[in-house]
Amino acid sequence: MAEQRARVAVFISGSGTNMAALLYASRLPDCPYEIVLVLSNNPEAGGLKLAAAEGIPTFVLPHKGVPRAEHDAAMESEVRRHGARWIALAGYMRILSPDFVARWEGRMVNIHPSLLPKYTGLHTHERAIAAGDTHAGCTVHLVTADLDEGPVLGQIAVAILPGDTPDALAARVLFAEHQLYARCLAQLVTREADPAWLTAQVRERAMQLPEAEESLSHGMACFGIVKGKKFAYVATNHHHDGRNALLVKISGADEQEQLIESDPERFFRPAYFGDGWIGIRIDLGDVDWDDIAEWLRRSWQAVAPRRLAAMMEF
Repeated sequence: MAEQRARVAVFISGSGTNMAALLYASRLPDCPYEIVLVLSNNPEAGGLKLAAAEGIPTFVLPHKGVPRAEHDAAMESEVRRHGARWIALAGYMRILSPDFVARWEGRMVNIHPSLLPKYTGLHTHERAIAAGDTHAGCTVHLVTADLDEGPVLGQIAVAILPGDTPDALAARVLFAEHQLYARCLAQLVTREADPAWLTAQVRERAMQLPEAEESLSHGMACFGIVKGKKFAYVATNHHHDGRNALLVKISGADEQEQLIESDPERFFRPAYFGDGWIGIRIDLGDVDWDDIAEWLRRSWQAVAPRRLAAMMEF
């Protein structure tokens, strides 16, 4: 059976050239995502006709006179109705409400026509030329509450030619945008199955705990207290079980049994670790990383000597 592809909704306000680039890239062999819906706040957006002609469902809701949060909620309802788990902004000119952005943090991506952090906002090409820059370019980034300031996923630099006009530069940058966006989106939707990325997420949180250190144990990334006991392991296809999981300490057999019974897909008894440990799948695509941080904190607390435990307020 073919592996299910990530379902993506694309927001546009205009011609939709980046939407088209994402769509046609999705039809190449081995592309890990598919476009399931194109939405717009502009009934005249040219990209809507293209999407419809290519068989992609569309949804339009003009924003004039509609409160921002209400408009976002209606758009989000359509996104969820079509089963999309990712949102790509492609020339969407409407600022999204903070609550909407927060709900999609880490799953919403945008492309911006500058080499961020330079030139956030509008008129990026004029500003790059006026500044005497040798290069302009484009950036794909995750969307956060701060406009154009989310984590960068990729960039392409484009040379500014002598006598360049903003329009001429914009046309060349657009070619770069079409190359960059599809590649960054593909990498984004697959990283939740990437053992290296998953391990890095655990490492970032584990190493924030007092006197934590990392080592390698039986082929697994292992986290413990300096000169002390281990409190977490990251098992990536360990024993060829096809699972990427965090292993942490728990209170014992009763808790282990309760957790597995509550969610047998997510929790499991790790082989050779006994009743005092639980395996937590981190490759199911819906990880709450704040929850993982709490599991790590709790496991750290279980092995920490009193002098260390006193350093943290629980």
